[in-house]
Amino acid sequence: MKRKYLSMAIGGILLAPAAFVQAQEQQTVPAGTQATQLDEVTVTARRRTESIMDVPVAVSAFGEEQIKDLQASTVEGLQGAVPNMNIAQGRGSANSVNVFIRGIGQPDALQTFDPGVGMYVDDVYYSRINGALFSLFDIQQLEVLRGPQGTLYGKNSTGGAIKLTTKNPFDNDGGAVEVTAGDYGRLEGRFYVSGQLSDTVAASIAGAKITNDGYVKDAATGKRYNDDDTEALRLKLAFKPTDNFSAVLSLDTTKQDAALTLGRPMADLRQTSLAPAGVVVLQPGETGEWNRRARTSFDDGQGQYLKHSGASLAMDWEINEQFTLKSISSYRKLKTKSYIDIDASEYELGDVLVALNQDQRSQEFQLHYDNGSNVHATFGAYYMKENVPSYQEAYADDLFSMLGNGIPFLRTIEDDLTTTSTAAFAHVNWEFVPTWTVAAGVRWTKDKKDYDRSTSTFWGAPFTGLNETVAFDAKASWTAVTPSISLQKTFSDNLMAYVSANRGFKSGGFNGRANTKYDTQHAKFDPEYVWTYELGLKGSSSDHRFRGSAAAFYSNYSDFQARVSQDVGTFPVLNAAKLNIKGIELEGSAMLGEATTLSAQLGWMDAKYDKFEDFRLDPSYPGFDPNVNHNHVPFSPDWTARVALQHVFSLGDNGSLTLGGDVSYRGDTWLSVDNRDVLSQDAYTLLGAYGVWDSPQMVWQARAGVRNLTDKQYKTEGQEFASVGNIQTAYYGLPRNWYVSLRYNF
Repeated sequence: MKRKYLSMAIGGILLAPAAFVQAQEQQTVPAGTQATQLDEVTVTARRRTESIMDVPVAVSAFGEEQIKDLQASTVEGLQGAVPNMNIAQGRGSANSVNVFIRGIGQPDALQTFDPGVGMYVDDVYYSRINGALFSLFDIQQLEVLRGPQGTLYGKNSTGGAIKLTTKNPFDNDGGAVEVTAGDYGRLEGRFYVSGQLSDTVAASIAGAKITNDGYVKDAATGKRYNDDDTEALRLKLAFKPTDNFSAVLSLDTTKQDAALTLGRPMADLRQTSLAPAGVVVLQPGETGEWNRRARTSFDDGQGQYLKHSGASLAMDWEINEQFTLKSISSYRKLKTKSYIDIDASEYELGDVLVALNQDQRSQEFQLHYDNGSNVHATFGAYYMKENVPSYQEAYADDLFSMLGNGIPFLRTIEDDLTTTSTAAFAHVNWEFVPTWTVAAGVRWTKDKKDYDRSTSTFWGAPFTGLNETVAFDAKASWTAVTPSISLQKTFSDNLMAYVSANRGFKSGGFNGRANTKYDTQHAKFDPEYVWTYELGLKGSSSDHRFRGSAAAFYSNYSDFQARVSQDVGTFPVLNAAKLNIKGIELEGSAMLGEATTLSAQLGWMDAKYDKFEDFRLDPSYPGFDPNVNHNHVPFSPDWTARVALQHVFSLGDNGSLTLGGDVSYRGDTWLSVDNRDVLSQDAYTLLGAYGVWDSPQMVWQARAGVRNLTDKQYKTEGQEFASVGNIQTAYYGLPRNWYVSLRYNF
């Protein structure tokens, strides 16, 4: 019942802007007065700057101050702020991110999977979900595009895209220094300095140092886990030698050295005894409230390390009044060495080391045409080459035993994946009659992958005779044509509607867990495809005090790449499923009175499998498990909602005081493809609150806040390797935590 009333209330708030549009158009502001209004929001969802209200795309946008009001220090802080999006820290990892938009994503950080949601920083595509848990320290704007991005964006993605735009030195003269402290040993420092070196050159430097002690503890040793120790630096040089040419060179590096990220074992951890034959429960599955205590088999110093660096050069050349040529060149390098205790216990059942040494090069060209009235066109080409060599180890000394003694086991893996992606695209926006605009685009993509893999097993006595090496190499390529089309009707300056259809594509690949000869013969999996059909409405009042949007969508999603757990050491990837996903999304903001802002979002989604071809569900299969089902699509709650309220109190000569808070709701969520009961999260509600004091000239700012005010325990991710010691590990969101910060602007 509470959910029903909350949904009705949010729906009323969100639809109010459109309802008020026609009435507001007849009102005028009295002479000599200044109307209080919402700030205009512009986005680059179609690779050019447009008002968010004019774009026939479902997009959410957040500026620097809005990100701070979300109390977000990384992109994970967007959770709850975007309808039908699930974003969380990746399972067992301090540096990866799991993103699902409208039921589509890719939770597995293994390098042989491509992300389902594209991540971009300054229009540069980041090909790994490792290293994508971005710290937000010099962001100008953040945009979330919902639905497949198959025409205009550097790399095809089936779920959507998250775009981070950092500050341009020419537009941000001055700087800021900020220090933050909080519980769990949180201590952060951020700075930004920018200015013009001459009439034609500007530069900026931004950095962040982020630390906390972690909120998971080993009660016996006092060692803390799930911590952070990150350093990040970005240098930008902007050039504008002539009125029609500009370029920005960006150099960045991020280094993280954290302890383990530990979860909670939710099912009995089991050992197989060979003599006497039977199953030994090493540790019962945990139930009830978690005390955030954990043990691990890893030693001190075996944590999670990352170094992520890159350079990009973006150039814009206005050839004449109609044509503009853009070039985006980039090189990135990612190095990780992460120990992951998959079983989250003192036993060695599924402990691993994963070390990557990835690099990628990309080049994109865009040619924009604008006739100055009713036609805008974009033509482009894209190239990316990525190399991902990796080394992995798996430890399982406690998985098997004989006469009460564990049998030592080690698996080593060396593999190398090279991906080459090329694409050409075109998109035309044409207002063919006044108030009616059609936009159509098409993209041709070819993805080529070369993969080689070698894995060796090392058993202890008396099973050394089982030691073997399994190796294979393979190559394949996939091509796809992904069109898009939209029809847009402008009813007035403040109200528009659109209907669209978009196709998305995610490349196929090879199973990076092919551990047997049979696996190597069936390692290849096919691409995923999705068609999404959308109907949208965007409106605002003429005095810009109300703004809102609504979208209804239907997606036909096929060949879902599902990694399943079959037998000990066997994890096939199946193009198992076809889904239909439908939903409704509402977003809105309103300025109430002179100093109160109300904003809200509501998402409803119904994601279902039309089919899921899984041989493990056949009762005649030797490993048949009645606990496995596919009744629910993972990371796809039926309801997401958020309401935020903020009020500014004027303190006269003493500046201003802003008080704000939010409440967010998320429906039942399943955290594994196999729908394990212990890896599900019931619906929950989170509360947050903050206060901000600004000095009269906005030179000083003091902020204090608390997240998860009621200290709600909730799961965000899950490891499901049930065929290995019955591993089913859950990861939890942050407990209640507070912070204070002081900022100086200059």
